[in-house]
Amino acid sequence: MGTYSTDIDRKWQKKWEETKLYSFDRSRVDKKLYCLEMFSYPSGAKLHVGHWYNYGVTDSWARMKRMQGYEVFEPMGFDAFGLPAENYAIQTGVHPHDSTMANITTMREQLRRMGGMFDWDYEIVTCEPEYYKWTQWMFLQLYKAGLAYRKEAPVNWCERCNTVLANEQVVDGRCERCDTEVKRRHLTQWFFKITEYAEELLAELDHLDWPEKTKQMQRNWIGKSVGAEIDFQVVGHDAQFTVFTTRADTLFGATYVVLAPEHPLVDKIVSDEQRTAVAAYQEEVAKRSELDRLTTTEKTGAFTGAYAEHPLTGEKLPIWIADYVLASYGTGAVMAVPGHDTRDFEFAQKFNLPIPRVIQGAGEVDDALPFTEYGILVNSGEFNGLTSEEAKQAIVKRLEAQGQARFQTNYRLRDWLVSRQRYWGAPIPIVYCPQCGTVPVPEDQLPVLLPYNVEFTPDGKSPLSKSEEFLHTTCPKCGGLAQREADTLDTFVCSSWYFLRFPDPHNDQQPFDSQWINKMLPVDMYVGGPEHACMHLLYARFFTKALRDLGYISFGEPFKKLVHQGIILGPDGNRMSKSRGNVVSPDGYIAEYGSDVFRMYLQFGFNYIEGGPWSEEGIRAVARFIDRVERFVARTVELKQEGGGHQEIGSAEKDLNFVRHSAIKGVSEDADKFQFNTVVSRLMELTNALYRYENQESQKNVAFLSEVVDDLIRLMAPFAPHFSEEMWERLGNSYSVFNEPWPTFDPAALVRDVIEMAVQVNGRLRDKIYVAADASEEEIREAALAAEKVRPHLQDVTVRKVIVIPKRIVNIVVG
Repeated sequence: MGTYSTDIDRKWQKKWEETKLYSFDRSRVDKKLYCLEMFSYPSGAKLHVGHWYNYGVTDSWARMKRMQGYEVFEPMGFDAFGLPAENYAIQTGVHPHDSTMANITTMREQLRRMGGMFDWDYEIVTCEPEYYKWTQWMFLQLYKAGLAYRKEAPVNWCERCNTVLANEQVVDGRCERCDTEVKRRHLTQWFFKITEYAEELLAELDHLDWPEKTKQMQRNWIGKSVGAEIDFQVVGHDAQFTVFTTRADTLFGATYVVLAPEHPLVDKIVSDEQRTAVAAYQEEVAKRSELDRLTTTEKTGAFTGAYAEHPLTGEKLPIWIADYVLASYGTGAVMAVPGHDTRDFEFAQKFNLPIPRVIQGAGEVDDALPFTEYGILVNSGEFNGLTSEEAKQAIVKRLEAQGQARFQTNYRLRDWLVSRQRYWGAPIPIVYCPQCGTVPVPEDQLPVLLPYNVEFTPDGKSPLSKSEEFLHTTCPKCGGLAQREADTLDTFVCSSWYFLRFPDPHNDQQPFDSQWINKMLPVDMYVGGPEHACMHLLYARFFTKALRDLGYISFGEPFKKLVHQGIILGPDGNRMSKSRGNVVSPDGYIAEYGSDVFRMYLQFGFNYIEGGPWSEEGIRAVARFIDRVERFVARTVELKQEGGGHQEIGSAEKDLNFVRHSAIKGVSEDADKFQFNTVVSRLMELTNALYRYENQESQKNVAFLSEVVDDLIRLMAPFAPHFSEEMWERLGNSYSVFNEPWPTFDPAALVRDVIEMAVQVNGRLRDKIYVAADASEEEIREAALAAEKVRPHLQDVTVRKVIVIPKRIVNIVVG
């Protein structure tokens, strides 16, 4: 057994802290590399394997970059507001502030024991007033710019969490946090106008070095569609409604129109005969979630008894309501073209509505109805014979001249709802005054402090509305009695700008110094889970673009490169959960093996991007490898003390040098691609080559061997930092291995002086020969004919010819 343990971890952690080895040198900002892991949420009391997999492994990449000459900035902090702490408080009675701060103390200590390069001078905690003062300041800047507004809207309501959810927090019609079915409610809420940036958020994705799948998820979420808005007049009423369509070429095929059951026009136009049926249908639909309505296959609806006028033919089109049209999407109204839309076709069949053809397939295509492709217009009056593309333009231009249509681009993206009816979040800095209306809190009065003594058991009302000391205040404008906004901000607001605060966390005059931040950002490498693709990663991009347009920063994208780590499963191949009893806790393994064995197993045992099941045997294999390296270091020290040996670089030394430089090249390239499993394999190959040299050569070139061992420890250092510091010291080198330059490979060492060639007789492999890399064809022929296992096959036969394929094969043809 080797001597590596947590004692060695502690020894080096103490020395790193005392010597401030990892303190960021601000004077070298031109060499900066900002490496950021998604900061942790202190809802659990301890770091789990997922934290380790994100932080420990990314730290190894950052350490390599430091040795390559970059001034690495790797900060750490805590995303401390949010529902889990509040729910924990409701269950246990421990105040969210107390449980969160206790968890942070534990996690900070665990992160230190991990041995990361985190510079704790730059720590931020989002639930502290020093931080959320500036979150509130951000809200005020967006408000002044017209990017924060308040309106009544149908919102997603979770009965269990007793709060509103953003669209992004609803997954398959359920709350992403507690899996309760989400209901719709009408509430007055605060929104951020992310839709203002829809086009730029979409266009800039093409230039980002991010996983393609994540970029595609954002593209789909933003959901751009190019088309036209067309106005329909309601017959017999002074009312009209607008539909958005990408297929104006099918307008002559519209035989009915559909409004969302909750569309405000429905109650005004419904006929007396249909009123009861319509009200019953509206009530039924109100009980269902939006997602359920969009994904249901059964077609249901109710006729309103009213008609709309076709804008080109003047024909009367019946107005229906149906669950598949939503008031919150598009205009809340659609023109139905059953001949050329599958959903409209099924609806028309069920309710016996006409299904005419207005598009015919071009060429040899099956154009049976419903035919949804582009084609040639028929039954469309003066537009007959046009292609769909031509007609989309011509029809809209005709209606535009009548004042009944306009070209329009729509997005699926909705504005970001940021109000939360919960306690544990940043208060919204707004006051409501009976005289002055909505008044923003002046910046010099920030922060609006979150009070400690609050009844936070959720009952659907904002907990802060039950706190008299918080709620009642004076109006900043007129000095009269006023009330504070009682909702808090969505916790995603805190994390939408934290990367801007990290490089300047103690600034009490402004959220950050713009000049300094423009030098430090964007973040060069961002690592975290893929589950935030359409929330945090989209919100952070929005904040960055808004702050750029407001003149606070000069860049428009926060994260240059993004990597997602995979998920480590339990030993049984399932996701870890307490109920399954398959949770792997890092602490026990670290106590037994030391943190570097744990870290190196996370690198060796998994494809970083994919993750996979935990393996006990895997971690033991890494522990054995660390022991082998330690034994070889001890042997090298002995050889150096004994003296002797030779100075030549013979074939054995060249072979070892080949493996050494292959390892330098491979480790550098693979670590840059986050392929850590092959990095560790290459370190193992180099260790095997060292043992081979030691065992096979009685006379050794000790100086050369010592150089190779130094390189092995330099290469290992990022991936096993404490162990490598210890080995570096034992080899008699000066502190610290992390101040050493990263080894560079010599291309000449990767060209073998001797090459191996296969020798075939009549196409069958008989032997291998070793020849000089620059041997002539004649020399190769002679060596092949003289090869030991070839000679028996040449007796009593004639050698007809010898074919030499340079550097690969010699084929001897005999007859």
